[in-house]
Amino acid sequence: MGQFRLLCFFFICLFGYEGLAKGVLGLACNWGLQSTHPLPPNIVVKLLKDNGFNKVKLFEADPGALKALGRSGIQVMVGIPNDMLASLASSVRNAEAWVQQNVSNYISKYETDIRYVAVANEPFLHAYKDRFVQTTFPALQNIQAALIKAGLGKQVKVTIPLNADVYQTDSGLPSGGNFRPDIHGLMIKIIKFLQDNGGPVTINIYPFLSLQADPNFPKEYAFFNNTASPLVDGSISYNNVYDANFDTLIAALEKNGFGKMPVIIGEVGWPTDWDPNANIDNARRFNQALLNRIIQGQGSPRRRTPPDVYIFSLIDEDSKSVEPGNFERHWGIFNYDGSIKYPLNMGNGRSIVPAKGVKYLARQWCVLSPSASISDPNLAQSISYACQYADCTSLGYGSSCGNLDAQKNASYAFNMYYQTMNQRKDSCSFSNLSVITTMDPSQPPCRFEIMIDIGKHELAPSSNKSSAARIKSVLTALMLVLALVICGVH
Repeated sequence: MGQFRLLCFFFICLFGYEGLAKGVLGLACNWGLQSTHPLPPNIVVKLLKDNGFNKVKLFEADPGALKALGRSGIQVMVGIPNDMLASLASSVRNAEAWVQQNVSNYISKYETDIRYVAVANEPFLHAYKDRFVQTTFPALQNIQAALIKAGLGKQVKVTIPLNADVYQTDSGLPSGGNFRPDIHGLMIKIIKFLQDNGGPVTINIYPFLSLQADPNFPKEYAFFNNTASPLVDGSISYNNVYDANFDTLIAALEKNGFGKMPVIIGEVGWPTDWDPNANIDNARRFNQALLNRIIQGQGSPRRRTPPDVYIFSLIDEDSKSVEPGNFERHWGIFNYDGSIKYPLNMGNGRSIVPAKGVKYLARQWCVLSPSASISDPNLAQSISYACQYADCTSLGYGSSCGNLDAQKNASYAFNMYYQTMNQRKDSCSFSNLSVITTMDPSQPPCRFEIMIDIGKHELAPSSNKSSAARIKSVLTALMLVLALVICGVH
């Protein structure tokens, strides 16, 4: 008997190890797609897997991304943009069509492992002035009904990514947490609906924004492992705003009868540019400590069970809206091309690794001509034109390119336009003020970019396993089943 058990153990260890290792708690992140020169989806999926990410959140149902994620082993949360809420709220048929096209289709054809549909994104922000208050819950209900009709009600759950401004505390302490009075009734209805259908509450927490919005906010309190004075709440001492914010939500849930409600952190991270506090050192400090918490399975003082945490974000997005601030384009732990911004320990002794197989435009830059004069009356207008159509957010005060002199400042603007326009011959013609050079004008920490050559990449190549890999997986599964049968017999 003992020999059979030993044999079972041997088989399971030999053939089941790989699958078990892949099944351990992994990392989660947001994959944003608002870029003029996006990384090909198959390269992004490889980047995710190489760095230990097994969960990803998309803000929209992008076909290329959803196809590439098929058979990848990565669990997917697919988002519905706010501008679709009215249509989905008005008709369950619209919701059924959306589910068929963006969920059922990818699950059945590509075996994409879609686990959640994120209905809306921070729809109750104060800044939206109640624009989505009437449509968010009906849209959620219709999407849930559509999932059930499609036979996916148990496999795919609904949620709503919410901003942390949906709750507050009048006492200034996490224990005083409750939902905002103006949406309190609506929040209770939504949470009850999520609970009834097995969906989680999803909340976005941004310590950087707390620091950025308040000049009197204690900087150290925005970080983990800091020297800040703790916030004492009864028997609990909070050493960072992340835990205090999260536990304010937990207190609000407990206060309204939802103490066991599962919670996901939908977004949390730190940007690297445009603001004096948005830099490489601060981003690395915050994100490394965040990763350490995730890897160690650390929860909060009020809820010890760790939530799924989706890091924001995977890669920079150079065409994202800058309405909240220019830092919006710089949240990535990778640059736009999947190159490494700063070192990170991703757990199990693994260092962060860059994207592989990226193809670039020619190694050339558009810069201010040495013969051009800074006093030329056309210069300011040319810079303004370039930055109207390209991303110049790194030129701001406190940014990575904020210390350039006047000549380099113009060169940066010209080059960003030139690269954004795919190095077209006519895109380095700024009233005879510019020239093309093959000498890299970068001045660390300021990078003069060369864009991805989109034309050299297939738009959505398959990320399916090779035949050999599929055969290996089948054989491994069969051997594991055989081992379990032997165990069951004896």
